[in-house]
Amino acid sequence: MNDGHPEQRGTPVGRRVFLGTLGLGALGVVAAPQLQRGLEGFLGGAADKDPTGLTGLLPNGGGFRYYSVASSVPRKNAGTYRLKVGGLVDRPKTYTLADLKGLPQTRLVRDVQCVTGWRVPDTPFEGVRLSRLLDAAGVRPTAKAIRFTCFDGTYTESLTLDQARRADVLVALRMQDKDLGHSHGGPVRLYVAPMYFYKSAKWLSGITVTDEVRPGYWEERGYDVDAWVGRSNGRDDEPTT
Repeated sequence: MNDGHPEQRGTPVGRRVFLGTLGLGALGVVAAPQLQRGLEGFLGGAADKDPTGLTGLLPNGGGFRYYSVASSVPRKNAGTYRLKVGGLVDRPKTYTLADLKGLPQTRLVRDVQCVTGWRVPDTPFEGVRLSRLLDAAGVRPTAKAIRFTCFDGTYTESLTLDQARRADVLVALRMQDKDLGHSHGGPVRLYVAPMYFYKSAKWLSGITVTDEVRPGYWEERGYDVDAWVGRSNGRDDEPTT
């Protein structure tokens, strides 16, 4: 099913710009109010540059903007949103937002951990277990991995099939007990609870079953493909499981 709104490919943002932006945001949280206001102005001018949406969760009280790696992201709503499940499956399917809301929902409360060092504790996510969508599609025996695409036209992610079938991997519709807004990757995003937050792709539009792992946006720029918190990217953060 085609919703009539083709994905738009934005201009990707470099890893250094993104990490520098988050670093300044971290300083703003602990700095004097005057400096924090200045940093907020800088971050406002750099809007749409953070793929994680984690800046919107930071306990800074300053209302930082949320970001993406594309220069612009189209907005989707209940009437225009579609999620396609395909690839090495017997029963490809396209879901509307209403379809996803009609499926059994799972609520998880976990710490959110960014690879830059941020941790936001006890963040609720709610949605459909990815394994349920894979089972409904009928994954073929040759399948090994999943590739995720997003309607920003730029961001991609991947998981092995075993990782995707974990009970703590969701196609998320809600965060912090509210429907996912556009800035947090709504109306639907991926949520991979035990991995660094870059694996939880925003603005999810495609789930493609593949015969091999295909590195995602940040993996192509040096991040680990297997992004277990505390066991990857050279960090020693406490695991989120």
